[in-house]
Amino acid sequence: MTTRHSISATLSGPAAQPSGPTDPAPPASASQRPAVAALAALGALVLLFPALRPWPDESVATPALARAMASDRWIVAHLCGAAAIALWPFAAAQVARLLPAGRAGRSARAAVLTGGAGAALVLPYFGAEIFAIHELAGRAVTTWDPTFLDSIDDIRLQPVAATMFGSGLLLLAASGVLLAVAWWQARDGAVRWAAVPLAAALVLFLPQFFAGETERVTHGALAGIAAWLLAAAVVRSPGTPAGRDA
Repeated sequence: MTTRHSISATLSGPAAQPSGPTDPAPPASASQRPAVAALAALGALVLLFPALRPWPDESVATPALARAMASDRWIVAHLCGAAAIALWPFAAAQVARLLPAGRAGRSARAAVLTGGAGAALVLPYFGAEIFAIHELAGRAVTTWDPTFLDSIDDIRLQPVAATMFGSGLLLLAASGVLLAVAWWQARDGAVRWAAVPLAAALVLFLPQFFAGETERVTHGALAGIAAWLLAAAVVRSPGTPAGRDA
């Protein structure tokens, strides 16, 4: 009886193996989750900012322009943009925690410091853009005072405000480049490129403000994808690689 069962098992061959991917993406570890969550949220916010923003013609004071700037969409969109800027130093800090000491660690710390300084300079300007402009436009909708656009230009081009805004955006660009350098120094293979698209998006953050709706919405979408790309690279990378920093 035993011999017949053994022969039968031999003839039937090995048990079938389950089909499916052989190398699934590993889940994020506890140390990686804050960075992944911050980058995922950052990507959503930078995408939503230009996508939700109304895009009326701002060259001439019109009732349509006043209504757009006085709308709830104006506030929600700009709050998304402000939240993205405020979130960037935190996201950079969470990525920096995953990098080793040495060259990469120094570059990452510099990215966090410049990102924090940049956000601190940019956010007051966003506050005026969100609430002061919204209030002026709301009054114009009620009373129809066509000089409201002149007042808005005065707010936007006020020398100290404009200097803070421009300097802050330059610091955010430098922060993105420094984080990309740190990531490159600490990683091997194709994943080394993962932070470069987000750095490019931050470098283009200042000039895109002078572009039109199509360019700005496209920039927001690509910046969001770049943040998600880096989040995916964080998941696929070790928490504290060694051997590249000396």
